[in-house]
Amino acid sequence: MSHLRALVLSPFLLLASIASAEDAIVDVVAEGLTRPWAVAFLPDGGYLVTERAGRLLRLSADGSVAAEISGVPEVLFQGQGGLMDLVLDPDFADNGRLYLSYARGTTRANATTIFSARLEGNALVDGEDIFSARPLKTTPQHYGARMAFMQDGTLLMTTGDGFDHREEAQLTTGLLGKTIRIATDGSVPADNPFASGGGEPEIWSYGHRNPQGLTVAPDGTVWQHEHGPAGGDEVNRIEAGTNFGWPVATYGMDYIGARISPFQQYPGMAEPSHYWTPSIAPSGLAYYDGSGFADWAGDLFVGGLAIVGLFRVDLEDGRALGAERVVPEIDERIRDVRTGADGALYVLTDAESGRLLRVRPAS
Repeated sequence: MSHLRALVLSPFLLLASIASAEDAIVDVVAEGLTRPWAVAFLPDGGYLVTERAGRLLRLSADGSVAAEISGVPEVLFQGQGGLMDLVLDPDFADNGRLYLSYARGTTRANATTIFSARLEGNALVDGEDIFSARPLKTTPQHYGARMAFMQDGTLLMTTGDGFDHREEAQLTTGLLGKTIRIATDGSVPADNPFASGGGEPEIWSYGHRNPQGLTVAPDGTVWQHEHGPAGGDEVNRIEAGTNFGWPVATYGMDYIGARISPFQQYPGMAEPSHYWTPSIAPSGLAYYDGSGFADWAGDLFVGGLAIVGLFRVDLEDGRALGAERVVPEIDERIRDVRTGADGALYVLTDAESGRLLRVRPAS
């Protein structure tokens, strides 16, 4: 298990401890985006951006809106639901295939779902749902919905516990509060932990609350973060078949101040690599392997929605040593963070008029 490190500060002390890279410049790539959720980089230098209400936008390299993409599935735009994450197939340059996560169903019966389609011009074609979490949730909350490709070409996605269904996170007979792993056609890899029995075959890890950050490092390590309740946001190093504790073990409290569990740790359940109390409400997660910021190489970057801004998690030898807020010029809710091929960090702000920002070195 990873060594536990925690940031336990009041919001005022946290904001006073902001760190910044001296050579960081923040560019506005695009603005006027309506509640954007995810960004992906196109081979031509442009971008695709999801908006939670159900729009998929193509942006040109200069950040202007080039087109709205047709063929997006109908989404449940309620609560925290809507059109959420977006990843391109590892062979996108050849096959044009992409994957969207979205909320499907009704307010009282819905699921985190993966939609696969090919991008032809400004349209999605041959689209189909290749995964949908079960059982259906009765609340439009806690979807998880972050996706990332593993080095073997299989697809990971997080699912939330549905808020009112938190006990489901501990059950391997359902897919709420999990990390799932599937092939790109929706089939189940034979080496999944429960592929031969004992649980739902798609499960890769379990015991999660609402994970909205997921990334795979160049060495294949899977990193994830999740929202705690009042405190106890976690960064976890994900390993197959591992139970990450929610709601049996947590560093958070219920929103009304009641204890969720008497346990912060529990035998057989992994402890977080890092946790935040109070909550920053993390969303978006990037592993920085660019050459622009030498001091940040090999670290994680996280967006904050409650304590707003961009956070760096210092990784050394696979361990989280601590976290700090960086680039204080970004004083907004952040929904997504990605590392670009140009060595810059790209940040999507979460607002009715959201922005795509580029954090790059000055020289």
